[in-house]
Parts: sequence; C-alpha cells; structure tokens
Amino acid sequence: MIVRHVPMESVQKSSFAQLVKYLIDPQAKQERVGTVSVTNCHCEQAAVAMLEVLNTQIQNTRSASDKTYHLIVAFPAGEEPDAATLKTIEERICAVIGLGEHQRVSAVHHDTDNLHIHIAINKIHPTRYTIHEPFNAYHVLGQLCDRLEVEYGLQRVNHQANKNGSENRAADMERHSDVESLLGWIKRECQDQIRSAQSWSQLHQVMHDHGLEIREHANGLIISAGNGISVKASAVHREFSKKNLEGRLGSFAKSQAPTKGAPNKRYEKKPMRSKVNTVELHARYKHVQQSATSARAIEWGRAIARKNRLIEDAKRAGRLKRAAIKISGAPGIGKKLMYAATSKTLIAEIDRINRQYLKERQEIYAKTTRVAWADWLREQAIGGDQEALEALRGRAAAAKLTGDTVAGEGAPGAATGRFKHDSVTKKGTIIYSVGASAVRDDGNKLKVSTGADQAGLQAALRLAMERYGSRITVDGSAAFKEQIAKAAAAADLPVTFTDDAIERRRQELIKPLTTRENQNGNRNGNESSRRRPDRSRDGPARQAAAGRAAAAGAAAAGAGAAAGATAANAAGAARPGPGHAFGHKSDARKTGSYPPPAAQNRVRAMSELGVVQQPDRGQVLLPGDVPGHMEHKGGQPDNGVRRDLYRPARVARAPAATGGKPGVGRLGTSPSPASKDRLQRLSQLGAIVIGERVTPAAPAFTPGTPAGLHTGQYANGAAQTRAADRYIAEREQKRSIKFDIPKHVRYTPDKDRTLLYAGLRQIDGQALALLKHGEEVQVLPVDEATARRLKRIALGTPISVTSNEAIKKKGRSR
Repeated sequence: MIVRHVPMESVQKSSFAQLVKYLIDPQAKQERVGTVSVTNCHCEQAAVAMLEVLNTQIQNTRSASDKTYHLIVAFPAGEEPDAATLKTIEERICAVIGLGEHQRVSAVHHDTDNLHIHIAINKIHPTRYTIHEPFNAYHVLGQLCDRLEVEYGLQRVNHQANKNGSENRAADMERHSDVESLLGWIKRECQDQIRSAQSWSQLHQVMHDHGLEIREHANGLIISAGNGISVKASAVHREFSKKNLEGRLGSFAKSQAPTKGAPNKRYEKKPMRSKVNTVELHARYKHVQQSATSARAIEWGRAIARKNRLIEDAKRAGRLKRAAIKISGAPGIGKKLMYAATSKTLIAEIDRINRQYLKERQEIYAKTTRVAWADWLREQAIGGDQEALEALRGRAAAAKLTGDTVAGEGAPGAATGRFKHDSVTKKGTIIYSVGASAVRDDGNKLKVSTGADQAGLQAALRLAMERYGSRITVDGSAAFKEQIAKAAAAADLPVTFTDDAIERRRQELIKPLTTRENQNGNRNGNESSRRRPDRSRDGPARQAAAGRAAAAGAAAAGAGAAAGATAANAAGAARPGPGHAFGHKSDARKTGSYPPPAAQNRVRAMSELGVVQQPDRGQVLLPGDVPGHMEHKGGQPDNGVRRDLYRPARVARAPAATGGKPGVGRLGTSPSPASKDRLQRLSQLGAIVIGERVTPAAPAFTPGTPAGLHTGQYANGAAQTRAADRYIAEREQKRSIKFDIPKHVRYTPDKDRTLLYAGLRQIDGQALALLKHGEEVQVLPVDEATARRLKRIALGTPISVTSNEAIKKKGRSR
C-alpha cells in the first residue's frame, strides 16, 4: 500500500469542486468509480457536499495557500480489500495527519491495474475556520502504512525514501508515459563512466561520446542533451554535485579544445525497452503527433481569420447605422440615444464573437492535443489495434493478474467481439463489461474483478472458451473454485477443467439435473403411450369408415375443424348437444380421446416439470396459450365473436323477443351479473383511492371532448403500481443479461413533452402504455378506455402526456 500527496503547483488552479468532479466522473466507463464516501458533511451526496466545502473555504479569508489536500492510496496489482477495510484505512490516514475532523470526499477507482482511493480533504476546519497544513506528512504516512499492512494482511511495500525528488519525478514519467527520461538514460548509459573519470578533460570526453555537455549553472552543474533538455548533475547522483566533483577533480574547468570524433550515442525520447519491437509503431505515433500539431496551427489560423472578419463586419454595420442616424434629422436627444444604442449593440456583438472564438479554439485544442506514447497506445488498443495492445503488454511495468483467475491450456486467441470493451489499462489489461460484473483480461488469464456473481463467472468461462478452448485452468481460493464449478454446471457449459477436483464437482452438480430431466422425459413418454389408442386392433373396414366420417366432419365444419378428428367428433359437430340447441365448437374432442400434439401435457403439475435453462438463445414467438402477462403473445382465441350454430354452415337465428343487439334483455327482466350496479347515481359512489391520494369519482368520458385520453388516474393505483414495477423489473432483468432491450423506467409526471407510442402491455389485468423517450422506454399505467383507444394508434406516433397524466395524440390543428 502506498499513500501519496498530490500537491498543486499553482494555488490559483486549485479547486475542490473540480477535484470532486474528477473523482465522481465515470468517463463513459462502467468499471471506474466504485464507492463514493462523504465524511463530516451535512449531506451525503458528493455534488451537494462540494458546495458545502466551498462555503467553508470562503470563511477563511487570511490564508493564501492551497486549501485543498489531495491524497491517493494505491494497492498492489491484484489486491482488492473489502469496502469496510478501505473505509477504516481512509479514516486512520486522515486522523494521523491531523485532518480527521475535516470535511472530505473519497472515491474508489477500478479503471487501472491497481485499485486506488482518491481522497479530497478540506484543510479549513468546519467550525474554527482555521487552516491545517500537514508538513512532511510522508514520515508518519510511511509508518502508518507499515502498521496497516501487518494488521490487515496486505502485501508489504517499501516505504523508505531511497530517491530524491528529481529521481521520483523521472521514474513517474517513465512509468506513466513509457518514454525514457534524460536522467534515467544517463544513469543507465554513462553513470559508471562519469564516476571513473580522473580529470575534467576525461569527463568532458565522456559527455561528448554520449552527446551531452556539462557546464556551470548558478551555484551548481547541469548536464544538457543536444535537444535542449537539461538535468542537475547532483540529481543523477550525489557524487556528481559541484562540491564533490571539485573535491575529486579540482576546480571546474570548461572544455577548451574540441573533443575528438562524433558522439557514439545520443539521447532521444524513445519508448522504454519492451519485449515487442515498437519501431514502426513509434514512427506512426510521431507522424500522428506532428500531423496533429500542423492541423492545430491551420485550424487556429482559420478561426482567427473568421473572428477578424466577423468583427470587421460588425464594425461596418455600426458605421452604417451611425451614418443613417446622422442624416436622419432626429432631434439632439434622440440622436444621442440612438448613438448609445448602436455603440452598446456593437460592443455586445464583438463580445459574442470573441466568446465564440474562444470556445472554437478550445474545441480545436481538445481535438488536436498531443498525447503521451502510453496514452496513444491505449487509445489505439481501445480502437482494436492488436499491435498497440501487444506493445502495452510487452512493457516492463506490465504485471500479470493474480488471485482468482481463469486460464486455458491452448494458445490464446482473439475474442470475437461478443463482449463489450469497457476500457484498456496502460499495462494492456482489457476490462470487459458484462452486466453488473467486469472481467479483466491480461492476454494470458481472466479475472472477475468486481461483482463476482454467477452471471459474471459464467461470462468469464464463455470468454475463456473463446480464447483458449474447452480445457480451462482455474487458480485461486477453494471458495472461488466451488463458485466456478457451480456456474459451469448451472449454465451447462461444454468445458473440462484441468483440476480433477473441480471437474468431479462439476459432474456431481450436473448429475441431479440430468437425472431429473430423464425422469421427466420417461414419464412423458409413458403417459403418451398409455393415452394413444391402439389402431392395430381395429379392422381395415372400421378404420376406413372412421376415416370417411372424419373427412366428412372436417369438410362440414370448415377450416376451424382439425383434419384428424374422429368419427364421433365429426358427428357431434353436426348435431346439437344435450340440454341446448347449439352444436359443439370446432376442434373439440370427447372425454378420454387422444388430444392433439399442441395440447399434450397442458395441465401437468409444475412439480413434475423440470426447469431447463437455454442460455444465449434468440427471441422466438410463443404459442397462443401463454399467460397474458408475457411480453410476446400469440394469436388470441376468437371464441367471443363466433355465432352459435344449429348445424354446420348455418347461422343460428336469435329469438324474436331478444331485440336487435346481443346481451340485451326485455324490459323488466333481471340484469346479468356483469351488468349489475353499472348505472348507479354519482351520489351513491364512494371516493376512489390512488396510492395515498383521495379523489372524487371519475367523470364519465364524453366523446368529442378536447381533453386527451385519461391514463387511469382514478383506477386502483396500488395494483397499477405493482403491475408497472413487475414489468419494469422483468425487462431490466433481461436487459442485464445482454438482451437487445432498452432501459425501462416508471413514467414521472413532468411538464408537457412529446413522446413516441411504443406499445401496450397487459400485466396482472392492468394495462400499461409504453412511451419511448430517447434511448429509454417509460411505463405508464392506463385505464381500459385509454387502452382501447391506444390500440388504434400506430407504433411510433407522437404522443404528449400532460401534467395531469392525460395522453394526447399529436394531430393537425384546426
């Protein structure tokens, strides 16, 4: 564990707000920001706490130093303490430097190879408004890190200062940019030769052989390269300070005569030594950077010319206005007012042009800015450049994944692009986003970094199968191996583990599922064989007669009757049944007859049916008998619009006493149960409760009114809320396993806005309208009247929802 203070070189550029925005910004990555914690503030939201800290800092008007303290707590690669441990470490670090009572915001970041915490601390005390500066805090922080590593069993790291400030900055440059620094190059190439020089002439010759020059600067010595970069001689080593060199070689002597020969070596900003040849790749990088610089100069020139032209046009327009005012003949006070208005308009126009130019200049700079070598490699790797990815993985600083990992025996292959790239680290580790989990790939191993649930482990196994084949090697703890075996068995993945214990455990978990499926299959077959009639016992004549009767019944009943109906069913369809004057419906069978294939096993108990999971299957159309709460329903039965038949191909005549409409009785007869209490007086109706609101009974809808379609705000609000939440939960669960499904959310009343009609769903008897807004679908409960009207609206029709949840179809205005 390493704790480091990040100071600001310029106090004017220090901003607690900008620092917090950087900490909580996901940067279009799912695997970046982890736990965000706010301490010693009244609000737990980072955005609000940021304003509270700024108000506290304003209270201190005497201090001119930086009022923000930025700490970074980093852990070795592969080490990921739990959230409680991280919070305890943060509290103890802030307390040991005297900032435990101060306001702070911390965020855990996962987007690099090393888990790290950013801590933004307000150095102004929240009640006393005094500033506290922890001077030389690295001493106590190093001692605390040693103690915390022992207490929590963390990897031991050296906390003793072995390098000076210049060496640390050079090492940071080489680590982050992957470019060799001048100080590091001198230490690696000619430090021993400088140490062995016995005179100033020999020292100057050594410098010349390496394209360097040593000369006096202020009270010391500096070493300069041919490209103008210089470092202090004492920064290379303390032996090379002016005092030590003059004590060994005498007073400093400049190089008098020109040195012999051309330099054997020269310092250049080249990539650090790598396992991969990056000569061509670095040449392409230099060409891209030079092209960006040239393009930036050209774009800036065009922007300046455009700004000058617009300003000149504005001034010309101002001069024309002044000339018109001069000859207008207006009175003196009128001319003064017009001149003042013209001047004000011109100043405002020039200010607008300058602001537009500044914005355009910033956009050009952001588009053509130069990036470091390692950052450019990472950008190319994210874009799919395999050569850049191999260059990142070939760096000396690249570390391999450790801990709970998954690998294979075969040679690693490229992924098929099925999994989404979340980001690529500077060490070449690809982070895949899989639902709520993240899988890391360093080229040789895979690791589920966060959210190690069964879905994430199954995604890691599928990715390993694509990369390495079906033989998988698992390393890690016993609990992790057990989770891997369960994940492989639950998904029924065709993998084989090289570890015999894990393979046996996987087979043990699969065996009960296979046995249950076989038992269900045997039971289905036995029941089908018992129900199937034995046609072989009937003679040829009986079979022929039955076939002729079935054919006759099918022809008489029309297309709705099944072609394979028995003779009894065909006859039954032609004559009225007992107790009423109407015949049977089509495709009906007698009790005990063999059902059609689509109707087999329809009413079996759920305990007898095995649950089979088929992952990674496409969406299919479901049969027509699925429940109404399913997403895709098949064709609905048309029994409600059929006419009862006296006999085949004849329409039944209604009795004369029943009137012209079906379901209307004679005057004075008792109404049907469904029609009772339908026309009660409004005074007899109670209030309808919607959630926590109590509203009077809904007025009847009057056709032709300009109001929109009412969304059922007077219906049972609790039932509609449950139905909407259930549908949203079902859609979000499917979306989390990489179905091509947009995000579904509850509709929230807002100002009038235009949405797109996306369909209608029935959940638990409640109608739900789907309204598309951008990339998400909003779910709005509606009543039956609104649902009937929405069925006549085409998908994609613009619809507006008012503040009182009334739906209006966009149309032509009169």
